[in-house]
Amino acid sequence: MNPMIFSTIMSTIILGTTIVITSSHWLTAWIGFEMNMLAIIPMLTKTHHPRSTEAATKYFLIQATASMLLMFAVIINLLNSGQWTITTMTNPTASIILTLALAMKLGISPFHFWVPEVTQGVPLMSGLILLTWQKLAPLSILYSISPSINPHLLLTMSMLSVMIGGWGGLNQTQLRKIMAYSSIAHMGWMSLILIYNPTLTLLNFIIYIMMTLTMFILLIMTATTTTLSLSHTWNKTPLITTIMLVTLLSLGGLPPLTGFMPKWMIIQELTKNDSIILPTLMAVTALLNLYFYMRLTYATSLTMFPTMNNIKIKWHFESTKQTIYLSPLIIMSTMMLPLTPMMAMILT
Repeated sequence: MNPMIFSTIMSTIILGTTIVITSSHWLTAWIGFEMNMLAIIPMLTKTHHPRSTEAATKYFLIQATASMLLMFAVIINLLNSGQWTITTMTNPTASIILTLALAMKLGISPFHFWVPEVTQGVPLMSGLILLTWQKLAPLSILYSISPSINPHLLLTMSMLSVMIGGWGGLNQTQLRKIMAYSSIAHMGWMSLILIYNPTLTLLNFIIYIMMTLTMFILLIMTATTTTLSLSHTWNKTPLITTIMLVTLLSLGGLPPLTGFMPKWMIIQELTKNDSIILPTLMAVTALLNLYFYMRLTYATSLTMFPTMNNIKIKWHFESTKQTIYLSPLIIMSTMMLPLTPMMAMILT
C-alpha cells in the first residue's frame, strides 16, 4: 500500500475513534463510528485475496447494521427526551436497542459470529487493529451509558460470551481464530463488570490490549498463523517461543501473571455485591480458555516434535521487523500482578 494512502487511512481510523470518545452529542458519535468503519475496510483488504474481500464485506454489513440500530435507538430516545446528549438515555426500549447495537460492534454474544470469520480472513496486522483499537469506540459509549443499561440483558450476553469464547476455541488450529474467541471471552468479562464497577472494565480493557498486542507482535515476527507452524518455531527462535508460552498463560488468567489481575478484581467485586453463583460460573468457564491456551503452549514450547533433517536446517534469516516496543509490552503483559493493590486503590 502507498505510504501516503496508508497514513491517510490510519489517520482517519484514529480520528473516527477520537471523535466517538470525546463527543457528547449522539450525531457526532455516529459520524465518528461511520468514519472509522469506512476507513478500516481498505486495511482489511490490504492483501488482495478473495478471503480478505469476503471478510471486509462481512465486517461492513455487520457494522452498517449496528450503526443503523444505533441511530434508531438515538431517534427513539430523542422523541422521548428531546435531547441528543449521550448520557441521557431515559427510554428503556432505546437503551435495549442501543446495547444490542454496541454488542454487535464489539462482537459480544449472540452477535459474535462475525469476529472469528473476519479475523481469520485478514492479515495479522489488520487482525490486531480489529481486536484492539476497533473495540475502543463502542466500549467508550457503553461505559458512558452504563447507568441506564438493562442489567439482565447485559449479564445474559456477558455469560454467553464467556462460554462461547471458551467453547469456540477448543477445536481451533488457526491462531487468528483462537485470538478472536479469546477476544469474545474477554469482552464477556468486561461487559459483565460494567454494571457493578465500570472502572474495572477500563482496567480489564487496558490489560487485554497489552496482552493481545504482545501476542500479535510475536506472531507477526515469526510469521505464524497455524498451530503447526507455531510448533516449528522452537527450532528457529527458542526465546520467542518461551515468551509466547508466558504471554498465552497470562491471556488465560493464570497467576502470578498480569492476566490474573482483572479476573481476580472482577470476581472480588462480584462477591462484594453478594453474587456468588455468577463469579463461580465465570471462573469455571475461564478454564476452557486456559485449556486451549495450554494446548498452544504445549505445541509451542513443551514438546520437540520429531522432524526431518530438511526442517532442522531451515534458513535462519535475519528479522527485519521493528521490535522496539516488544520488551516493555512483554514485561507489562506478564509481570504487573504485584501492582494490584495500587490498581485497587486507584479504582476505589
